[in-house]
Formats: sequence, C-alpha cells, structure tokens
Amino acid sequence: MKTGSLEGKIVVVTGGGSGMGAAFSRRFADDGAHVVVNDVNEAAAGSVADEVSGEAAIFDVADSKSFDAAIDRVVAHHGRIDVLINNAGIAPPRNELKTDINMANQMKRMEGRYDDLEPGNYTVDLSDEQWDRMIKIHLYGTFYGTRAALRHMTPQRFGSIVNISSIMGLRPAAGAPHYSAAKAGIIAFTKSTAQEVAPFGVRVNAVCPGWVDTPLLDAFDEMTRMGIRMQTPIGRLAQAEELAQVVRFLAGPESSYCIGDVFPVSGGWV
Repeated sequence: MKTGSLEGKIVVVTGGGSGMGAAFSRRFADDGAHVVVNDVNEAAAGSVADEVSGEAAIFDVADSKSFDAAIDRVVAHHGRIDVLINNAGIAPPRNELKTDINMANQMKRMEGRYDDLEPGNYTVDLSDEQWDRMIKIHLYGTFYGTRAALRHMTPQRFGSIVNISSIMGLRPAAGAPHYSAAKAGIIAFTKSTAQEVAPFGVRVNAVCPGWVDTPLLDAFDEMTRMGIRMQTPIGRLAQAEELAQVVRFLAGPESSYCIGDVFPVSGGWV
C-alpha cells in the first residue's frame, strides 16, 4: 500500500536487483518514490525496476566513471537526486575446509585444548585480488557513489545518503578481514562526510545489518545457519524487509536530526 510520504522523490539504490537492495527499492516505491534500481545483473535490475515502476541502471559500483555517468543521467532526466542508498556488496566466498577447521577449533576451545588449535589462515591465504575486489566494491563503491551524489546534492542543498555497513564493521570477526576492514571504513567515511555536508542540508548516515536472510547466504549449510541463530540473541536471521524499514527512516524527513549516525540492526549482536 502506498503511503505517499516520499511521493515524487528520486531514489537511487545500488545492488537493488536482489536481497536487501530489492527490499529497499520496494519500500521506497511503496512510499511513492521513483526508484532507480542499480545492479550489475541486467535481468535482476530490470525485474525489480519493473515491479516498482522505476528504472534500471546497469553498472559496476567499483567503476567510478560509470557511477558518475549514472548519477548525472538521473539528475539530467529528473532534475535532481533526493536519496542515494549505497548498498551494493559481495560476501566472502565460503570455504568448506576453513569452516570445518573453525568449527573444530570451537569445540577444542570449549574443551580447553588450546594447544590443539589449527590455524585457519584466513589472512595468510587472502590474495591481493580478493582483498582489492572486496575493498573496491564496498568502500570504493560507497565513496564513488557519495562523491557523485554530493556533486548535485550540495549545490541543491538537500539530500540523504544511507551507506550500508555491517555489524562486522563495528565488531570485526576472524575469518573475513577484508570484509570487516571495508565495512569499518564505510563507518568512518560516513561520519567524516556527514560532518562536511551537514551545513548544506545533506545528511549521511549508515546502517550496520547483522545476519540477513538474503541470496548472499545461499552457500551456507544448515549447520552454519544454526550456529548463526544460536549466537544471535533474537534467535533468527533478519528479513530484508526489516532492514528496509530502518533505511527508509534514515532516508526520509523523519530522521532530520540524524547526521553521521550509525544504526546497528543486529538482532542483539552489538
């Protein structure tokens, strides 16, 4: 049901072809916004764009020139950009051997057998290419999008940017050093940029989701999912629609005093 509280606003959602990005796109459309759905997957972006009566923008957020051009096209066509959601991201690939080592180590810790622990070598085995790609998509992508949007938002003296970080940016965990570093960087970038542009009517904030049941977790087996649920105080994974409510709040006028704020949505992890 459309509530109309964002009627006519121009919203760009990166990584909008599936998961959280698709949920964000639907939530904004329900409030009457015109949504530009970005993704590298043309079919996925087109499907969501059709569903929300928006438009698709196919580009890789790690390509700064493509990001610049896409935002410029939005402004040229619609006259402005009101909201940017920097959501596009990737998850570290699942490694069965390292997962088994980690689970075995947890049992050894419970038994006090610390001398028997086996190194997982997550950092040692991380390649330059894996590190670069993770940082490029998450941190560089957030920077590229924010920079492109601010070129228009600052002169127009209004706008809202919501950056999607992670609880791992607040509480880094062993096993994903590149992901944790990228997400922590997004938090610092959000706070710095927010202080810069707040006097010009532009707000920048961040959301730090916990474990969300999206296609990025499809590779997780039921044992891993059970472990996540057991470690989450609420006892379950989040639904993307729950995150969409928080993102919608930060994007809209209801959060007018939120400047450089970081919102964990973690089910109790932090």
